[in-house]
Amino acid sequence: MIKILALSGSLRARSSNTAILRSMIGLAFHDMKISLDDQIGVLPHFNPDLDQEIVPASVKIWRDRLQEVDGVIICTPEYAHGIPGVLKNALDWLVSSGELVNKPIAVISASPSPDGGAHAHTSLIQTLTVMAAVIVEDATLRLPAVSAKLSRTGEVVDSATAQALLSLLKALVAAIEREAIALDTGL
Repeated sequence: MIKILALSGSLRARSSNTAILRSMIGLAFHDMKISLDDQIGVLPHFNPDLDQEIVPASVKIWRDRLQEVDGVIICTPEYAHGIPGVLKNALDWLVSSGELVNKPIAVISASPSPDGGAHAHTSLIQTLTVMAAVIVEDATLRLPAVSAKLSRTGEVVDSATAQALLSLLKALVAAIEREAIALDTGL
């Protein structure tokens, strides 16, 4: 069973980014489980003084959750030409502990803007790259004018977007399988 954690960069109850991830749960293959993480908002503000041998309970849970999965899908909006602070904070808690090292990651930015959150997309990829995550090249996607691609209840109604999300998921699974083979063979 392939386990994937889906992480939204938005805390909004009616977030387009969270809706995109929920739709991806529906695209999951029979040998895959995609779980939506909705707990990054409870993490304390990152402080290196708190990142000691014993960390806050919410940080431990966050790190454990990531250790248990084979890959991650992050879907983020763009705020002020960057990723939201809550997402950056969650990632900052992983820098020293390394849960994303060699972990295959799919990156989606979804925005009402015509560039699909290009600045946030680039910023997120740069942050994940520094953290030694495996950014799956064919599993990165910018979704411009995202509101027009979703129904009022949050389902993806644009067929091109649905196909792009399915292709992204297939690329992520292929990368997870390659990573597992590399670990098994010691390459």
